[in-house]
Amino acid sequence: MHFVDVKGILTGSGGHFGMNIYRGCTHGCIYCDSRSRCYQFTHAFEDIEVKRNAPELLEQALRSKRQKCMIGTGSMSDPYMHCEEQLGLTRKCLEVILKYGFGATVQTKSDRILRDIDLLDEINRRAKCVVQMTLTTWDDALCKIVEPNVCNTKRRVEVLEEMRKRGIPTIVWLTPILPFLNDTEENVQAILTACARAGVKGVMAFGMGLTLREGDREYFYAALDRHFPGMSRRYAERYGNAYEVPSPNADKLMALFQSICRENGMLSHPEDCFAYMNEFPQTYEQTSLFDL
Repeated sequence: MHFVDVKGILTGSGGHFGMNIYRGCTHGCIYCDSRSRCYQFTHAFEDIEVKRNAPELLEQALRSKRQKCMIGTGSMSDPYMHCEEQLGLTRKCLEVILKYGFGATVQTKSDRILRDIDLLDEINRRAKCVVQMTLTTWDDALCKIVEPNVCNTKRRVEVLEEMRKRGIPTIVWLTPILPFLNDTEENVQAILTACARAGVKGVMAFGMGLTLREGDREYFYAALDRHFPGMSRRYAERYGNAYEVPSPNADKLMALFQSICRENGMLSHPEDCFAYMNEFPQTYEQTSLFDL
């Protein structure tokens, strides 16, 4: 872990903005796209870069914005890694979002988000808060291999259920689906059934497969060699150096996915999920302007 001061924290424009408080990750997920060389890391991926002035920069940015909108975090680096327990920068940023009346969307794989459920609840009461949780693998033993340093899928479902109790809407990312590992109907059905039971608003699935780039691919193949001898060769023979790596079962799994989502009233198209997350409630905006 090392600390930096950055010049800005928000990216985006218009109705929503994003931020990454940390850079790198300690979850150890074997498929992580953020390891790809295109992101130009100049330090080891597990040597977390901490943007220590993130809360101050966020306050400066939100204080000057006239129009309220949604502020997202977690798209590149999980905001609830191990270092958050010590540093609490994500919590400080949520406090700033609450202070200035903005909405929040938070994407994570970690149950550490429950440490901040009080803030998430208050943001949702005053404006809007959406919690996004990535679920990939129902089998505990396999989950421990592909996502070794983070809580398992069943625990993440418990987090979704806790959010439901507070009335905080949730979106699930059902990605990636790894060919020959978790690309089974049993896996997808178990996850989606749990999502329906937890009252999830929508589920994101970009086909059924994963993407591999330079840097990410090498790390993934090395992990396959450790845990599934011969599997990396199987990938290389079937997919070569392709960026998109679809499951041989993709069509069948997508049909199952669409069916379960439709039956349970869950959003299933990425554009619909993004539109829901990025929409700031106009009723709140109008009330706030009236109160001023």
